[in-house]
Amino acid sequence: MKIEQLAGGLGATEGPAFLPDGRFIFVEIWNSRVSVWTPEAGVEEFVYVGGGPNSVLVCDNGTLLVTQNGGRERAWRAKDQRPPSLQRISPEGEVEVLVTEVDGVTLSAPNDLAFGPDGTLYFTDPVGDFDRVIPPPPGYIFALNPDGTGRVIVETGPTFPNGITVEADGNVVWVESFTRAIKRYYPATGRVEELCVLADPNCIPDGLKCATNGDFYIATVLSGGVNVVSQDGNEKALLPGFGDYPTNVQFRGSTIYVTDVGGGLGTDDVYRGTISRATLDGVVGLELFGGSID
Repeated sequence: MKIEQLAGGLGATEGPAFLPDGRFIFVEIWNSRVSVWTPEAGVEEFVYVGGGPNSVLVCDNGTLLVTQNGGRERAWRAKDQRPPSLQRISPEGEVEVLVTEVDGVTLSAPNDLAFGPDGTLYFTDPVGDFDRVIPPPPGYIFALNPDGTGRVIVETGPTFPNGITVEADGNVVWVESFTRAIKRYYPATGRVEELCVLADPNCIPDGLKCATNGDFYIATVLSGGVNVVSQDGNEKALLPGFGDYPTNVQFRGSTIYVTDVGGGLGTDDVYRGTISRATLDGVVGLELFGGSID
C-alpha cells in the first residue's frame, strides 16, 4: 500500500466528502471552514462557516450539511463562535443554522453525520471535551427526518460518541472514543449492540466508513493509521502511516482518503494537519446513502 500525502500544514482536518463533480472537500476545524482540494490548485477555502466545523456531508439537492461544534476542539477556541448546531450551506455558499435542538435536547458539540436509506439523517453529539482518563458526560445519537423533525435514538452514557456511518442494510454504526467501543443500532427494532472494543489503548476510534464487503475502516487517533474491523466485530488489521492523529476516512472506489489533525492544540500558528490517500487492493468503498433536509 502506497500512501500519498496530498497536503499538509492544515488546521485540524476532519469529516471528508466528495462533491458531485469529484472534488474532495473536508473541514478544517481550526480555520473554521470547509476546504477543497484539487490536484491543480491544492487546498483552497470552499466556504467559511465560523466556529468549529467537525464534518461535512453532501446532500441530494446540492446543499451541504456541516456538524458545527460551536468553536472548540481541545484547548482551541474559535475567535468567531457559532451556536452548536447543524449548519446548511446553499449551492451559492450561503450558510444558515438549521438545527440547534432536537427532541427537547440542546445540541452540545455535533460531531459526525450520515444518511440512512430512507433519507433519515443520523448524527452524533458528544458532550464535553474528550479526555482519555476522565469520563465525559453522556452523549447522544440523534435522528433527523427529511422534514427537519427529529428525535433522540440513543443516550450513550459517558462514552464520547464520535464517527457514525450506515451499513448497506440500513443499520447505523458509530464509535465511542472514550470506551473504544463500536456500536450498532437497528432502526427496525431500536436494539443497540456492542460489536467490539478495540484492544489497543492507542487505537482511539474517531471517524469510519464501510467497504462493500461489510468491513469498517476506522481512523484511530494515536495509532497513526486506520483499523479494519469486520462486520461482526473482529479486528482484522491496522493500516499504518496516515499521519499523527488520523480523524476520519472517505472512500472513492478503491481509494481511501484520510484526514489527520496533525497534533498540537490550535493555540499557535503552527498547523500540522494533513490529507492523504492510498489505493487498497481488492477493497471497494460502500456508496453513501443520499438525502436532504427541507
